[in-house]
Amino acid sequence: MKSTFATLGIVVGALLAPCLAHAEESDADRKNPGAYVKDSVITTKVKTKLAAEKLRTLANVHVDTDNKGMVVLSGTVRAQETADKAVEIARATEGVTSVKSTIVVKKDD
Repeated sequence: MKSTFATLGIVVGALLAPCLAHAEESDADRKNPGAYVKDSVITTKVKTKLAAEKLRTLANVHVDTDNKGMVVLSGTVRAQETADKAVEIARATEGVTSVKSTIVVKKDD
């Protein structure tokens, strides 16, 4: 019985090792707590400004910030003007060094 659990543990560990290695790589910029807090502050500032616009479609815009202050906007909006407004807001936010937008415009049918 003990050998079954030990074997199961080894197999599960071997299967999860690549997942853990990938998670470590994707969060490499998060190892420094100061950088992580700074990133979170910038993300929060951008999200707050987007919410203040009170445009319903901006709720579908997702914000992420890397450790160098680059903001990535993604999601969907109904008009190009709304996507442009989101980029404008992000660029005007303190601490943002650059903005990359992958926002998709989906018009109502």
